[in-house]
Amino acid sequence: MEYKIVAEEGRAKSAHVETVHGTVETPVFMNVGTVGAIKGAVSTNDLKDIGCQIELSNTYHLHVRTGDKLIKEFGGLHKFMNWDRPILTDSGGFQVFSLTSLRKIKEEGVYFNSHIDGHKIFMGPEESMQIQSNLGSTIAMAFDECPPALAERKYIENSVARTTRWLKRCKAEMQRLNSLEDTINKEQLLFGINQGGILHDVRVAHADEISELDLDGYAVGGLAVGESHEEMYSVLDEVVPHLPRNKPTYLMGVGTPLNIIEGVARGVDFFDCVYPSRNGRHGHVYTKFGKLNLYNKKYELDSKPIEEGCNCPACRSYSRAYIRHLLKANEMLGLRLCTLHNLYFYNKMMEDIRTAIREGRFEDYRREMTESMTRT
Repeated sequence: MEYKIVAEEGRAKSAHVETVHGTVETPVFMNVGTVGAIKGAVSTNDLKDIGCQIELSNTYHLHVRTGDKLIKEFGGLHKFMNWDRPILTDSGGFQVFSLTSLRKIKEEGVYFNSHIDGHKIFMGPEESMQIQSNLGSTIAMAFDECPPALAERKYIENSVARTTRWLKRCKAEMQRLNSLEDTINKEQLLFGINQGGILHDVRVAHADEISELDLDGYAVGGLAVGESHEEMYSVLDEVVPHLPRNKPTYLMGVGTPLNIIEGVARGVDFFDCVYPSRNGRHGHVYTKFGKLNLYNKKYELDSKPIEEGCNCPACRSYSRAYIRHLLKANEMLGLRLCTLHNLYFYNKMMEDIRTAIREGRFEDYRREMTESMTRT
């Protein structure tokens, strides 16, 4: 991987990231296809049409449904889903947080009961790396525990220490796997994850410690899981300066358009979130003037597109009234059009952010978008 910063404004930065599966221009939003597909009937051809640079899939979910070994038989996830651009795979660590009632954490790893059929699963650092190697993703995430943001200090300190030990095991296993003859992607990259809840001292100490491991990139995890936006921004203010500036920085699972803009202002390169597709499937669509609920009766006779000037597949051809009709009639096309619009909005927003940084006017863009999207 080659990471080259091409423009900076304050802490905001725009970079080229060269990978074995192509170039990523940052800041970038990763479109979330948990099980190798975007929910909302969005194909990989659609993703290219709406400007997606990099797709994100989930290690745990692909392991329990279909199976990473089967996907390896197809030559990896890229070939399986017909996608020739970069893919990042989340390690399964977030499921340690989200499947609380179905898991038990030990030093060796995590014991799960599958959320699908209840069968027993074990996943530790080595197993997570092996699954991600079978998938052949461009970027593999280290296996970590994502503690609740507002957990007690002692719990968070113990969790972070274990995450560091797991990270060292992930690095060793990734190096071993990349050396094997039958490995699909021998240049698979590894990103480590900073944890620590909202405890600044724990976060900073952890960032300093994992930075010494000289990984390919670094993520800030465990945010947007219960803390306020102000607390999240405060953590980023403290932590990002302690991560290597010459490596990509990834804010996991965040967020709203304004969350992303604020993350960029603090030096973040990569983002992902289910909001665009999840909200789209509920008829909620993003515009520069805030979010609209197309189920509202006021759009029943509205002949305008979702957003004037938008070049997404929905706005090019259909009115708010028609899309509302589809939603009310429970037609899948309505969900698909809303999802396509939202993903296009996010990808176009990232393009605008990159342009603003490279033209030295990001702070103006940040102010204008904040004023526009919070206008009542």
